[in-house]
Order: sequence, then C-alpha cells, then structure tokens
Amino acid sequence: MKAIKQVLGNNLQQYTMILALVVLAVGFDIMSGHRMLTPANMQSVISGNAYVLIMALGMLMVIVIGQIDLSVGSVAGFVGYVVAWLVASHGLNWMVAVLGGLVLGVLIGAWHGFWLAKVGIPGFITTLAGMMIFRGLLTWLSSSITLQAPKELSFFGAGYLPEWGPAFTGMNNSTLLLGLLGIAWYVFHELGRRKQAVRRGHEAPLWASIARIVLVSVVIGYVTWLFGSGHAGTSFPIPGVILLVLAIIYHVMTERTRFGRHVYAVGGNKAAAGLSGVNVQRTYFLVMLNMSFLAALAGILYIGRANGAAAADGVGWELDVIAAVFIGGAAVSGGIGTVVGSMIGGLVMAVLNSGLMLMGVSAGQTQVTKGLVLLAAVAFDVWNKTQGRPSIIGRLTGGSKLTDDKPVPAAPVDQTPEAPAVQADPAAN
Repeated sequence: MKAIKQVLGNNLQQYTMILALVVLAVGFDIMSGHRMLTPANMQSVISGNAYVLIMALGMLMVIVIGQIDLSVGSVAGFVGYVVAWLVASHGLNWMVAVLGGLVLGVLIGAWHGFWLAKVGIPGFITTLAGMMIFRGLLTWLSSSITLQAPKELSFFGAGYLPEWGPAFTGMNNSTLLLGLLGIAWYVFHELGRRKQAVRRGHEAPLWASIARIVLVSVVIGYVTWLFGSGHAGTSFPIPGVILLVLAIIYHVMTERTRFGRHVYAVGGNKAAAGLSGVNVQRTYFLVMLNMSFLAALAGILYIGRANGAAAADGVGWELDVIAAVFIGGAAVSGGIGTVVGSMIGGLVMAVLNSGLMLMGVSAGQTQVTKGLVLLAAVAFDVWNKTQGRPSIIGRLTGGSKLTDDKPVPAAPVDQTPEAPAVQADPAAN
C-alpha cells in the first residue's frame, strides 16, 4: 500500500475523478457492446463537446469569483448566427466575419462586465438579462431561417489533423506526433517536480517517478492509438487541438499570473482582496469579458461543425457548462476550482452523454442522470466540508489555492481608487 501511495503521490483521492472517468468509459464500452471506446466514437465525443469544454474554461473563472453566467448559450448562438449572416447575406470574407464575431463577443462581455463591475448588479441577474436579450436578438435576426455556415469553418469545427509522411505505424502521423509530445512533456514535468522535491528535502524515490512516467505514458499511448488508428482521413479532431491549446493557456493564466492570483483572491474574500490592493472591479470586468469571448469562439466552432446556424443554437448549453465546472470541483461559494478539474468534469459529462446515447437511453432519462451526477458531486463536496475534511477539488487535483497547505501568494498592490492602500494608524505607534 505504501508503494502505491508513493506512485500516486501519497494521495489516492486525487485520482478519484480520473478513475471515475475511466470506469465510466470502460463500463459504457462493455454495456454498449464495445461501441464506446472506438476511434470514431471518441473522435465524435471530443469534436462534439469541445465547445462546451471551451466555455467551461471561462465559466471556471466566473464561478471562482463567486458569480455565474447564464448567457453563454445565447451569446454563442447569437455570435455564430451573426458570423454566418455576415457571410451568407452580405458576402463578407469568412475570416473578417470570424474576427467580427470575436470582437462582438468581447463587446458583449464588456456589456456584462460594466453592469457587474461598475453598476454592481449581481452576475446572475446581469447574465439572466443577457440570456433573454441575446436569445431574443437571435430569434429576431434569424426569423427562424437556418443559414449555411462558411465552408472554411468546417475544418475548425469538424476537421482532423492532417496525414503526412510514410504510414509505417498504421496510425495518423500528426496524432502520433501529438502523443509523443505529450509523453515528452510529462517526462520533463515529472523529473522537474522530483528535482524540486529533493531540493526541498522531501522524500521522492526515483522508482516512483519512473513508475508514474510509465503509467501515464501507457495511458497517453493508448489514447494516441485510439484517436490515430481510425479509418483513413480521420485523426485527432481540430476542435480538440484548439481546446488543448486553450486549456494550457488558461492553466498557466490561473496558476502562474498576477491576474490569476487576483481572480482567486477576489473569490476567496472580496473585501480582503480589495484591502490587499486587488482591483476588484477590473477583475470582475475582465472575467466577464473573457467569458463572452470564449462563448463567441465556441459558437463559431459549433456552426463549423453543424455546417449551419439556426435560432435554436445554444439552447441549454449554459447548463452543461456550469455542471462541468461544478462536477470538476469548483465551489459554489467561489474561490476554489482548477482548469484541470473543469476539463475532467466536462469529459465526465461528455462520456455520460455518449454512453447513454449508445445504450439507447432517452433524452429525458439522460437529463435526469446528469442532474443526479451533478447533485452527488456537489453534495459530496459539501459533506466533506461539514466533516472538516478538505474540499473534493483539493483531493482530486492535488490541492487548490485556498485549501492546500500553501498560503495564497500575496497580490501585487494596485494603487487604484477601488483598492486604496491600507494606511498605518499613527495611534498604534
């Protein structure tokens, strides 16, 4: 048992969500007659849910600051339709239309951010109004007419990594290269982490690091084979590549940048963050702006996959996005959550959708199941806290900024009207 704990980082609980994801996938594969873990189905799972996972990256930060955004589905549907409308009805170049759609997403985010940060209307009310406004604008603009999406967007919404070089491996070489890069990155990361642990005087046996490297390499290798061994012309989906790049960027942003520290500080204690020099209004504004930008990007990718834009696009998306973040371990009260956890939560939802569909479960029963999974995940988190135990996200992802043993990094002081520097009391001397 000690050896297993050393291999898994002395914390078996941190792999609970990943193990649950694996068990779900394998279980559905068995129950569906081995139709789950096939190249075609897994490619469909990634490309068909990438837009939800992309929006989950933004929703994570919204929830961490203690807010909620109910407008993401309506914003995604509205921006996607506007892009198709600019090309189909006005003959605009597709790249200009896409750029215009992203700018529109930024403007919508600025609108939400203004009402939240400057006026002080809670995000729930602000985005509830936004959901109504942009759903109404979409219905008004579309007149229930479906438009053809620019054909160039099909590559970004439903394309695959290209094939090149000799096919001596029997796999797509681009997917193979992506898998090898993933393994190389993990080896570098694991050896670097062990070196730091040894420098601090912690126990870090070399054999345990090698065992982790072998275990993760086997998993990445299997996933690489699964995505790269499909029929000719298929490989790892382009939406998945976009998602991977964004996940890396947002992981670094939330973990390593001053803005990321400000987001968690505001979510943990807004008043204390303001007294520490964090510009709370600016943090609110930028988080809401970022959320609508990612919703716009998701809407554009979706119309590329669907080859068209319709008035019904985006309906109910906000529910899947919010559920993915909470299943991934974010706290309802804010201040807690990680990019990795949100991505795992989103994949759990995606595997649930795909597995239940393969088993012939009705849409209504699928919604009931997803609701019960969400309720169970949050209830388990609340129960752990009432028992004085760490939050589930701290266990699943190795600790969060506000729950592990490390103190929250001090935020640099921003001398702004909203966050005045704390003056010493002369009487105290």
